[in-house]
Amino acid sequence: VEKSKRALMFFEHGQLIKTYKVSLGQNPKGHKERQGDNRTPEGKYYLTWTNDRSKFYKSLHVTYPNDEDRKRAWSKGISPGGDIKIHGLPNKPVYGEDIYMSLNWTNGCIAMRNRDLDDLLSRVNYQTPIYIIP
Repeated sequence: VEKSKRALMFFEHGQLIKTYKVSLGQNPKGHKERQGDNRTPEGKYYLTWTNDRSKFYKSLHVTYPNDEDRKRAWSKGISPGGDIKIHGLPNKPVYGEDIYMSLNWTNGCIAMRNRDLDDLLSRVNYQTPIYIIP
């Protein structure tokens, strides 16, 4: 995920296969530091499980916080937060798809169009690494 481009690029064997447009946390610049900062984390994580009963159209768990994130937050006496996912649009949308995809609206997650999430889910395995960069 390249946050500045609001893009998730899927690579297979070092080759770019597909690029998806994404929405990020409401405060997208910088690395997630604490619970409630509305930032999308930056670093290397893994995709580990899906939730088909999410309040969003499916969700794919990202392993934030990692050990480094925890140490950084705890050294400041704060909670690193968690529950970061790649998910679709809300199950009960207030706006149309194009509005959601034009804004950074999550609490730190990575949001995609529902059809794009289905496509991504068909391509990834559990323990697929994800790199989130500025």
